[in-house]
Amino acid sequence: MCTSPSTCQNRLSDFLTQHSLLGLIFLSFIFTLYFYFSYMYIFFLLRFRNSNCEAGKLAAAYNNRGQIKYFRVDFYEAIEDYTSAIQADSQFEVPFYNRGLIHYRLGFFDDAKSDFQTALNLNPHFEDAKVSLQQTLLDQQQKINRGY
Repeated sequence: MCTSPSTCQNRLSDFLTQHSLLGLIFLSFIFTLYFYFSYMYIFFLLRFRNSNCEAGKLAAAYNNRGQIKYFRVDFYEAIEDYTSAIQADSQFEVPFYNRGLIHYRLGFFDDAKSDFQTALNLNPHFEDAKVSLQQTLLDQQQKINRGY
């Protein structure tokens, strides 16, 4: 029971701090489980890829693992996974787009442009790839105009 406004405020602050910490711990636990099961899924796909594993599923697994590494800001490792996805299924446009996003973020505009164009060649209706290609071309031209 609160005996004064400051006591209530302190109790509320303590309550929110404790529950925020519990929320962060819970989220951390959920992400850990997600990463663990994602890695296990990919491990089994890679382990048994010689035994009737569809190229599309393997490419999707590499792409998903690349996404995890992208969210962890491990860009070069993500690029490796996207490249592996492309090698597994060269008709899957999503890893081209995802790899292009990283190339764009790193300032490798020629590589980004190539990836976005390939994604659009595979799927001409891929709107995000269209927008990203346009932005890449604009930013590349601005970089040239500035003399970089």
